Amino acid sequence: MKILVTGGAGFIGSAVVRRLIAESPHEVVNLDKLTYAANLDNVKAVAGDPRYAFERADICDAPAVASILAKHRPDAIMHLAAESHVDRSIDGPAEFISTNILGTYTLLEAARRHLETRAAQERARFRFHHVSTDEVFGTLGTSGFFTEETAYAPNSPYSASKASSDHLVRAWHHTYKLPVVTSNCSNNYGPYQFPEKLIPVVILAALEGRTIPIYGKGENVRDWLYVEDHAAALVAILERGAVGETYNVGGHNELSNLALVKLLCKLMDELAPESPHRPHERLISFVADRPGHDLRYAIDADRIGRELGWRPTVTVEEGLRRTVAWYLENRWWWDAIRKRGHDDARRLGLEAKTE
Repeated sequence: MKILVTGGAGFIGSAVVRRLIAESPHEVVNLDKLTYAANLDNVKAVAGDPRYAFERADICDAPAVASILAKHRPDAIMHLAAESHVDRSIDGPAEFISTNILGTYTLLEAARRHLETRAAQERARFRFHHVSTDEVFGTLGTSGFFTEETAYAPNSPYSASKASSDHLVRAWHHTYKLPVVTSNCSNNYGPYQFPEKLIPVVILAALEGRTIPIYGKGENVRDWLYVEDHAAALVAILERGAVGETYNVGGHNELSNLALVKLLCKLMDELAPESPHRPHERLISFVADRPGHDLRYAIDADRIGRELGWRPTVTVEEGLRRTVAWYLENRWWWDAIRKRGHDDARRLGLEAKTE
């Protein structure tokens, strides 16, 4: 099977590309615009494989997308290309509307036209896998879980744009019979995550003795999913998921932001024993909460386990240990990002102290 992966130079997309090349017989075409958060170093390990090809294009560019589909004639599309940082969506929602909504529409239409050129047997096995987020469901209280039947209630420009793209995918399946599967995942973490997200922000700030910012009182809870576990789930959904269905993917690893940051600080104390900034927990500073900050996300991932046999294999303690070790051992990767002008010294949003 030849699989087109959009956003394959990003964090989750590159994990999918690496897994497909390393652990499956599939061919992979990586379509990526190479925005600020994309990095071809993420797929450097597989870039020389004869089953891998790269195409630089914007998913909003309909002629370019159509040309790439005509050239490579993929048997499946895994759609991961998206603007994904909530803070950035608050500061500048326009890019999120364009990429996540218009880009998904453009890709769906291109896939529909592409299928018209394929034989009946090829159309029958084609899949369009749309990769989304649990943030489309809004926020939970202190109990309960998101299921595949949870009503949508997005609270940020980012989650609203992803909810919109989910609805487009559903409509193209029901109206045009495009064979789709959709997945909604919890918070990912692991190697190669762009240093604007919480975990790499904390690791690099601790390493360099800078303030570690935590929104509000750090009470917001997330279900943490190791990116390699997520990649395995996405491949399983593509290969064995039922057409028209949705699968929630979660790590079964709930932590408050404060508990997460304290755990990271302890791992930094252990794995960077020569650091002059130990104990790193003293670097924590509470900053003004971001607007509309959802209290809690938690995924009920029973369906994918029951129907497809997938379950997370990496605990949050082990996954964070691997992640901290990776950032400590791969300074070349994040140093190159800094040299391109990215400032990871702060998180976006208001940073006045809360007390």
